[in-house]
Amino acid sequence: MDFTQQTKHIWGTGNIQCQLKFVNFEAHENHNAHETEGLSKKHLVVRRGKPFKVTLMFSTQTWNPYRERLVLEVWLGTRSERIPVQFSEERCNPYSWSAKIYPGDLHPQSVMVHICSPVQSSVALYRLVLHTETRQSRRSYRLGEFVLLCNPWLKDDPVYIPLDAQRQEYIKSDYGVLYMGTHQNNSRPWSFGQYEPGVLEACLTLLEVSPQHFRDENKDYIRRADPVYLSRVICAMVNSEDDLGILTGRWHGSYKDGVNPTEWSGSADILHRWVSSNCSPVRYGQCWVFASVLCTVMRVLGIPSRVVTVFNAAHDGNGDLTIHEYYSTTGEKLNKSKDSVWNFHVWVECWMRRGDLGAEFDGWQVVDPTPQEKSAGIYWCGPCPVVAVRQHCFGAPYDTSFVYASVDADVVKVILQGQKEVGREMDTESVGQLICTKSIGSDAPENLTGTYKRKKAKQPAITSWGPMCGSTGATPICSSPGGMPPGLEVSLSIDGVPSVGESISMCVTVTNQSSSPRLLKEHLNAQLKEFNSNPEQSFWKSHKEVRIQPGEVLTLHHSIPPSEYESVLAGDDIVNVAVVINDVRTEERFLATQEFSMSSPQITIEIEGGDSIQMNEQHTAQVSFINTFTKTLDGAVLTVEGSGLLQGKHKARMVLLQPGEKIEKTVAIVATSAGTKLLMATFSHSNSTKVISRSFHKVSVTAA
Repeated sequence: MDFTQQTKHIWGTGNIQCQLKFVNFEAHENHNAHETEGLSKKHLVVRRGKPFKVTLMFSTQTWNPYRERLVLEVWLGTRSERIPVQFSEERCNPYSWSAKIYPGDLHPQSVMVHICSPVQSSVALYRLVLHTETRQSRRSYRLGEFVLLCNPWLKDDPVYIPLDAQRQEYIKSDYGVLYMGTHQNNSRPWSFGQYEPGVLEACLTLLEVSPQHFRDENKDYIRRADPVYLSRVICAMVNSEDDLGILTGRWHGSYKDGVNPTEWSGSADILHRWVSSNCSPVRYGQCWVFASVLCTVMRVLGIPSRVVTVFNAAHDGNGDLTIHEYYSTTGEKLNKSKDSVWNFHVWVECWMRRGDLGAEFDGWQVVDPTPQEKSAGIYWCGPCPVVAVRQHCFGAPYDTSFVYASVDADVVKVILQGQKEVGREMDTESVGQLICTKSIGSDAPENLTGTYKRKKAKQPAITSWGPMCGSTGATPICSSPGGMPPGLEVSLSIDGVPSVGESISMCVTVTNQSSSPRLLKEHLNAQLKEFNSNPEQSFWKSHKEVRIQPGEVLTLHHSIPPSEYESVLAGDDIVNVAVVINDVRTEERFLATQEFSMSSPQITIEIEGGDSIQMNEQHTAQVSFINTFTKTLDGAVLTVEGSGLLQGKHKARMVLLQPGEKIEKTVAIVATSAGTKLLMATFSHSNSTKVISRSFHKVSVTAA
């Protein structure tokens, strides 16, 4: 990467003996000093408030500082600031533009200038011009451009974060883990891709095509010094509802005219597509895609950011902080509410000081780019201080009450017989049951629930991620005529982690605490459920009549064989199971529910020579899938792709894949940039409309 270039003489007057011939932006040294190595091959990238070096090389005539003065001029849009170059031994002042030559930096035909921007400079692409002046004359040279980013390493910067481990994880790391579904088996890696060629330039383009920039370019440039403003603008620009944003959302129906959101594995591919299509929105995104792209842009611009998952996230459309759910008397969940509880929702936390609110609101801020509800007429949400959510400061901008409802709304579960309510229970614990992010330096989840909620809900240990995690819980809903306390306890549990191709085993436990025997009707129901909506039609039901004696604990085992669900379910799908126990004599009803994700058969990915490779060197990856099903699969397809490692998709096909038989694909990978890359492999077959299995493999790439 050569940042030494011949300067362009713009204009001049009079006779000046010395002429500027070359400028060296000292890219390698500056990028190392500013923690920006690898962000761009086209531009010098530096951080505000910290000096960077530029070497000026003159023609055969030696520059005479006593006869000719050097003046730098920094341009941002139509605004500029002149910076006289001074001889000094003092350090640069991070509160104003300065340019200094230190002793020893002046040579016969070159000079090194140390340039420093104010700590609250605007994030943007700047132009740099040099003027050489005497009393009688002036020459001007266009030196080039440089990109100025936020500086979380500098205490005076509003995005300063104190620990180096935090800066490494939340700024420099280009790899993350997304937690989805209902338990850890549904975690998946994500490549933020900030070191991929063109990603930084795409982030700058995003700012240049925002409505705020179109309305008033100068005002936008000035306000870009503030991370609160930056995060708000970028949040709106990640979705395309109001502007030339990056992604269009779709949650239902066909994705044939775009990409199914589950197929994305990194941000770079999305940003490249957006830029190459002249800022036309990329199809399609869902919450984890919106959040991951936002996290990439924020990290590129220097604002510490992390992707956060809220399990059982409430979408409170009417703002009453209460969600209603409805069930039939046979346990089928009904689509009767405008409110909803998503199995999970993903947003971003960004670290910054809140000068607009006061120091007590500094720290992590929720920024949610998924278009759900408008705020001030625009689809954006945040930055909302996490501490404001925990302290119930609903007046704190931005969107605190909406974020609070997402993590702490109450759920009213109602049993309906026709249009008549026959049972009701208030659930105050399941919403926001678990809030987590990737731990620093580890793929394990870090539990953030206590930072949002004063009173933690009862939850499983985060290291176990059992079937209860992210579920609606098994707290029974009951109705008892005449207000008498019910004499039954009912619970529902799932055995292990159900895997596609195996039977789904579950257990209903009924405890008779009364002194009378009971005749009961058990109604058990299973439905496929999208993570962000109510369940679909039931794919399996069971009804039976049982008797239970006083004090007896009755255990009812049930199993759903693969033949009952294989046309409906695939890997990562979410299943809602509910049981209603009806006392025939008293007409008491008890409801218990569980939700879980189906795990996938494994795809094996192996890199020849190990998972650490060098840039621009070819390596071989072997990808394989063994048919663990008991039946032959028609039209088997194994697909391999990886941004920054492979061009396009590589496929292996087999007309028939017998039980126990292997399908495999060998691909040659070449990394185009350093950092963490992901190979993704998927397996599908013609018997199913869904991807049966999806696997990821992390590859560490070092510079050659």
